[in-house]
Amino acid sequence: MTQALPVLPAPIDVAAERTVRRRRAGEVLRGYLALTKPRIIELLLVTTVPTMLLAQRGLPSVRLLTITLAGGALAAGSANTINCYLDRDIDAVMRRTARRPLVKGGVIRPGEALAFGIVLGALATVLLGLGVNWMAASLADAAILFYVLVYTLGLKRRTASNIVIGGAAGCFPVLVGWAAVTGSVGVPAIVLFAVIFFWTPPHFWALAMKFRADYAAAGVPMLPVVASPATVARKILIYSYLMVAATLALAPDAGWLYAGCAAVLGAWFVVDAHRLRARIRGGAAANPMRLFQASITYLTLLFAVIAVTALLPWGR
Repeated sequence: MTQALPVLPAPIDVAAERTVRRRRAGEVLRGYLALTKPRIIELLLVTTVPTMLLAQRGLPSVRLLTITLAGGALAAGSANTINCYLDRDIDAVMRRTARRPLVKGGVIRPGEALAFGIVLGALATVLLGLGVNWMAASLADAAILFYVLVYTLGLKRRTASNIVIGGAAGCFPVLVGWAAVTGSVGVPAIVLFAVIFFWTPPHFWALAMKFRADYAAAGVPMLPVVASPATVARKILIYSYLMVAATLALAPDAGWLYAGCAAVLGAWFVVDAHRLRARIRGGAAANPMRLFQASITYLTLLFAVIAVTALLPWGR
């Protein structure tokens, strides 16, 4: 009788195991990065550097720029991560946010995300406090607390004014940038705060018009959910005019070249806002994402002008 040969275990494919481990580690890293909402951080930092140039009336040191941007990115990442933790239930309902890490599940646990957000905030505080000044660190902390406590927990699910008031959290980077250079908050920084404050509703309401069904399904009373498209378009126009007025109020500090560019950019944006309202009033198909994209371009160009004119003495 022939004796059966023992079954040997399959050879271990070490290279394949390492590939799996790398893939999983990569998924985790990408998940943590996604929690910070990098695209939002980029937009926030776009406003920080020109503000620092204006405060310096020239180019600050590379060290100050680097530490301020790193601290600002950590602070924004902290607020965004904690927002993802708190909003994971409604993120699961909306198509726009259904691919966020805490919604997909498995890669990052909610508790880990919360801890990550808190650690980022602590790192931002220490880095800005020790590397820049404690005024800048305090303002960054205020931005985190405002976004988490006032907007996410206090306003977002309760009132259509959520983004009007809560959007102030996105205005803090200009205060941080100014304080990083001067150690205080000056009038130009407050004007820039107002520019972004009035810019935020047209920017976000245009997006919310596109994803109105998402917000309605999640029970979030964004203005396009609770008001007619005509009302939303009218308010977008009002805030657009207020935004342009705020940009022109910076002219005494930024100079005549800035004033001319701000007027041209403002006219372009207001025309786009008028176009959106006219199409809605006329019953034609509106394209709010056009205004949303225009708002990003507008803000980027406006702050680019601030940066350039701050470096040109003859433009003041």
